[in-house]
Amino acid sequence: MIELKNVSKTFRGAARDVHAVREVSLHIEAGEIFGIIGRSGAGKSTLVRLINLLTRPDSGEVIVDGRDLTRLDAPALRAARREIGMIFQHFNLMSSRTVFGNVALPLELIDRPKEEIRARVEKLLAIVGLSAEADRYPRQLSGGQKQRVGIARALASQPKVLLSDEATSALDPETTRSILDLLKRINKELGLTIVLITHQMRVVKQICGRIAVMDDGRVVESGEVLSVFRAPRSEVTRTLIGDVISLELPETVLQRVRRRIEGRNGDGHPDHLLRLLFVGDDVDRPLLSEAVKRFRIDFNILHGQIDEVQDQGFASLTLLANGSQESLDGAIALLREHDVTVEEMDHVL
Repeated sequence: MIELKNVSKTFRGAARDVHAVREVSLHIEAGEIFGIIGRSGAGKSTLVRLINLLTRPDSGEVIVDGRDLTRLDAPALRAARREIGMIFQHFNLMSSRTVFGNVALPLELIDRPKEEIRARVEKLLAIVGLSAEADRYPRQLSGGQKQRVGIARALASQPKVLLSDEATSALDPETTRSILDLLKRINKELGLTIVLITHQMRVVKQICGRIAVMDDGRVVESGEVLSVFRAPRSEVTRTLIGDVISLELPETVLQRVRRRIEGRNGDGHPDHLLRLLFVGDDVDRPLLSEAVKRFRIDFNILHGQIDEVQDQGFASLTLLANGSQESLDGAIALLREHDVTVEEMDHVL
């Protein structure tokens, strides 16, 4: 559905040039919810504007539904953009228009008949749960309601693609969840391809199937959300995931572990610091108990957290393991046989 091939964009400035996007290539399948995540200034908002050519790339190809938008003339580009809806962080509603009028605007601009507009707007307001608010003005709405108006307006021209640029950043957590649930339902019922720009990993874990992580204008990592959570390759990804599930031990815990190791004075088997990541059904399986019984190894749990990613259980557990090297190897092998990611962390001690 969407393919970016080596797209780049530099903004020229008097003091310095800003390389917002650097040779980014992405492939987004029809009907999926794809997340683009990164910290402020990573280039993600510029990248999403390259998809509909609100910002034109300096180089590269932007292919949407089989057409390279960079090669279209003005009338063809306007027609192509009608198939790409967009919702924004700050809603961008017209204060002088009612809810109905804001949603109707894109259809009025292309001179659709009044009856067609009315039927389409009424259907969209029902989809986003705002039928009763049709005659109200933006100033009379909550933030979540305003964003629902923005979503309905973006759907007015029956697009194939919906771009969401930090659409939940200005909303509280409960409202964010409701908006994301709405986007998931729209994706399923209408078959829309959704590209979601965010700096919040909590948003990504709830709604996206695949993600690309951006840093300094580049895609530094991409893949299925669960795979990225289980084995983040870049430091920026680890930091972003840490907002949801901590992958780093608190310094106070590390200090206790160091004191324990120093106090043992080399007596018995050495302690080993392990981080385990469990996904899906194995979150609930007593694998540690099984390892203790089979391999006579002791586990001292130091830190843990359980969450959900893509409606699957996801747990991070950091522990000290004590036993012979043979027992340790056997326990680690057992855990890995059951798809548990095991990371040996003795280097941090």
